[in-house]
Amino acid sequence: MRGIRGFFERFRPAGTPGAAVRPGVPVDRVAEASAELAPVFALLEDAEAEAQRVRANGREETARIRQQARERAEAIVADANARAGAVRADVVAEAWRTVEREAELVARSADEAAARLRERARERIPSLVDRAVSAALVALGEPPERVP
Repeated sequence: MRGIRGFFERFRPAGTPGAAVRPGVPVDRVAEASAELAPVFALLEDAEAEAQRVRANGREETARIRQQARERAEAIVADANARAGAVRADVVAEAWRTVEREAELVARSADEAAARLRERARERIPSLVDRAVSAALVALGEPPERVP
């Protein structure tokens, strides 16, 4: 039964839906569309192949650019690390120079303070000696006026 039914299904109205018209052989719209679009699809195959080539080239170019960027970044980091050592050495040297200058200033200030103390001591020693001698004489029972 399937065979005959399939045969009769081939004979249906060929027009648009609506009132029944004279029966005819149906149009094979898939075959017509395929035949009509085959040249377009053939042209699109070339375009698709070109697009695939462009995408592949783009991927390769992207990988190359990334590798170059990675290498450049590594070189920049290596250069920065190398320069950082030199900069650290410069900073340490400058810090030592600053410390040495400050140490010289402190030493000079201490020397000046010591010189002032020595001068003051020289000025005060005679009066302190007189007072000490007077105190010793008083302790010995002699009057302090005898001290020249």
